[in-house]
Amino acid sequence: MTNALMISGLTKTYKDFILDHVSFTVPSGSIVGLIGENGAGKSTTINAILGLIQKEAGVVSILEKEELNKEIKEQIGVVFDGSNYPEILSPKKLNQVMKNIYKLWDEQMYFHLLKQFSLPIDKKIKQFSKGMKMKLAITVAFSHHSKLLLLDEATSGLDPVIRDDILDMLLDFVQEEEHSILVSSHITSDLEKIADYIIFIHKGKVVFFKPKDELMEQYGIMKCGAAQFDALDKSDIIVYRKMDYEWQILISNREKMQKKYAKAMIVPATIDEIMLLYVKGEK
Repeated sequence: MTNALMISGLTKTYKDFILDHVSFTVPSGSIVGLIGENGAGKSTTINAILGLIQKEAGVVSILEKEELNKEIKEQIGVVFDGSNYPEILSPKKLNQVMKNIYKLWDEQMYFHLLKQFSLPIDKKIKQFSKGMKMKLAITVAFSHHSKLLLLDEATSGLDPVIRDDILDMLLDFVQEEEHSILVSSHITSDLEKIADYIIFIHKGKVVFFKPKDELMEQYGIMKCGAAQFDALDKSDIIVYRKMDYEWQILISNREKMQKKYAKAMIVPATIDEIMLLYVKGEK
């Protein structure tokens, strides 16, 4: 299996934060979801991938090339949370700019997507809502035949209908095996729908990088009282959290634990719940 993106030992130090030897891959033809609380290092990671900040250590390989040259940049579609383009332009004028930037700019696709998203072509971008700006950025990313999409909170600020449309577009995009996506998002239900893998970053470190199906189908939360908690084999516990009336324990194999602890209440865990227990729980 080839990788559209390979990161190994990526490190960047700030005064109050360290991106600490981050490593993961985005296999070709896959969607990888990047999760973590605010300030965990998601945007720093994406900025380092794009060469927008200088990394101190580590290797970033995009489409099997370590040099981020013009040819590679052409094949990356980027959507940031916020305004991605000069606000004085209209989508119509932006088309002229993009034609000069990208060799593979597809004007026909661009105007088709603008129409699909009901975006006015002559209105200045500064008059767009946040949701409209996001739809415009996604339209541009799709219109120069990118092979790798990097999306940073791309569905934030969008209503559920448009969000669902965009998720369907992302799923369609990776039907071609040479297309791949890295998407950071606070909306973990979106990632539950589309992601093949999940990377969880916490305080600048990768906590886990796992197939999404493994997290959804095998991970679970055991709920029990103090006496039952004390009797547990501590090697079965990933993290735990004491609530008002119960203990919540994150486990990695629901079926196995249910057989081992027949009287325990074990429920499936959402990605949100897994992340919350890692952040707020104890080991």
